[in-house]
Amino acid sequence: MGELSDLTLLESAKRLAAGEVSSEELVQACLDRIATVDPKVRAFLRVDAEGALAAAKASHQRRRSGIPPLSPLDGVPIALKDIFCEVGKETTAGSKILEGFIAPYDATVVARLKAAGVPLIGRLNLDEFAMGSSTEHSAFFPTRNPWDLTRSPGGSSGGSSAAVAARMVAGALGTDTGGSIRQPAALCNLVGLKPTWGRVSRYGVIAYASSLDQVGPLSRTVADAAALLQIIAGHDPRDSTSANLEVPSFSASLEDGVKGLRLGVPKEYFVDGMDPEVRAAVEAAIDAYRGMGAEIVDVSLPHTRYALAAYYLIAPAEASSNLARYDGVRFGLRSERAHTLGDLYAHTRAEGFGAEVKRRIMLGTWALSAGYYDAYYLKAQKVRTLVRRDFEEAFRQVDALISPTSPVPAFELGAKAEDPLAMYLLDVLTLPCNLAGLPGVSVPCGFTRGGLPIGLQILGRPWDEAGILRIARAFEREHDFSQRAPVLT
Repeated sequence: MGELSDLTLLESAKRLAAGEVSSEELVQACLDRIATVDPKVRAFLRVDAEGALAAAKASHQRRRSGIPPLSPLDGVPIALKDIFCEVGKETTAGSKILEGFIAPYDATVVARLKAAGVPLIGRLNLDEFAMGSSTEHSAFFPTRNPWDLTRSPGGSSGGSSAAVAARMVAGALGTDTGGSIRQPAALCNLVGLKPTWGRVSRYGVIAYASSLDQVGPLSRTVADAAALLQIIAGHDPRDSTSANLEVPSFSASLEDGVKGLRLGVPKEYFVDGMDPEVRAAVEAAIDAYRGMGAEIVDVSLPHTRYALAAYYLIAPAEASSNLARYDGVRFGLRSERAHTLGDLYAHTRAEGFGAEVKRRIMLGTWALSAGYYDAYYLKAQKVRTLVRRDFEEAFRQVDALISPTSPVPAFELGAKAEDPLAMYLLDVLTLPCNLAGLPGVSVPCGFTRGGLPIGLQILGRPWDEAGILRIARAFEREHDFSQRAPVLT
């Protein structure tokens, strides 16, 4: 592995500031690494070498001219989950129905990255329309976990997690609807941050479930995640769900530790069927926090048992509405077999959507239909309120909650592909956070005997990203888990 490939985002930024390396060299190191290992991992759908090198050259010229950096990450390359619109670039959301779609504008997060001088090196694989937990539902190919190429990197941001874990880039953006940043981070030994719903604009992000989706970073360190969030966070008038709140410094309190904090351990998050090595690693992490001076408090989130069912009614219902726009008329795939308008809708959607997307559209449409709306969708929304109230009550007692991120480590590709319910159960510890709109982060906390990563989840009060990052950093500082890398040649 080349030296530049080993650098984190902020280490790269430090080397740039010292004049020890150029942005072009950083981008080229990523391109070389991608050429070496991505044929095995398959994290990238498309690599934009020309665009990334052009942005790197512009960054280098600014530095040579004495112009102050546009941001702390000016000149440091990252990659994007292929769900963010970027003007002039193909954006597919991992679906055949959008294959060849060229975005006419930049998503707000893309515009903010460009304004910060960050080269964008390519587009990363995902479960189609972000619907999945394994990146096996991509319309193009599955992505493999760099820690074990026979296993899943998680999903739906599996391409993002695999690319960062394999040192092809030092950071990436993903989206989290029910755990799609945190779960792949846990399975790939990364830091994955889901901000509070409304903290980051969703304008230009291809929608799955609008009341649940949130954009966030995947990186190798907590400080890197804070630096990326600092660039993309903030109010956007083009997104009606974007919170008009001042953006704090997410890194100011990173090194403050946890002494005196009260950390809650929800009993409902240690579920039956949890892998015993995951349980042991998380219990060891809880003991470590106790040793660092935190007070550990047992708490209860009693409606957690209903969260999974509520989520898999609400998310598909919103998906059925959001995906109605893919009809063969305005953009994307248009079936050549259609002779009437009805045929156009039916054939285009049948040919363009994969099996999992069709499953969720049908489930959501059914839940919203006459005679079922009150019994299912409306009741699920009431359960959502109860889940949120559980968190509110818990946060009256504690500063944050800690739990496993995923009940199991990385599983073999294909192991759950034919069992949708087993796949849905992988989200049982992450999706309540989305139902309540809370911030959550996964941080590496150990490995199985077989060398597979394990993640620790930290959940916080709304808008307290700085707090959960501080708690994550306290653990990271005392352990070397995040410094370990998979062996890929």
